[in-house]
Amino acid sequence: MPLPEQFQKREEYYSVLFHEMAHSTGHKSRLNRDLTGNFGDRSYGREELIAEMAAAFLCGMAGIIDETIDNTAAYLESWRAIIKEDKKAVVMAAAAAQKAVDYITHAHAQEEQEAA
Repeated sequence: MPLPEQFQKREEYYSVLFHEMAHSTGHKSRLNRDLTGNFGDRSYGREELIAEMAAAFLCGMAGIIDETIDNTAAYLESWRAIIKEDKKAVVMAAAAAQKAVDYITHAHAQEEQEAA
């Protein structure tokens, strides 16, 4: 991650941080997503959709969505071909993004603790 000072706005730093954190949840010891894709191919695009959607969800939770929505929209636009090719891509990515957010925020641990 670049240093916070390297971003024009603090919100942009957090948006990128959240995106990279979402990628980290895909590791086989975490949520075990397919991270084998190469830039431009379908599996890479799916992972980018997941990470960017998760970042948008986290920005919303942090109250910084207004400052980051244009960058998020532009980034998702760059993966439009993946979305158009696979009609389920957005729904699948949103579900995986929510799992990533839950992992990052420990939502599942909080629910288990509340149930106990």
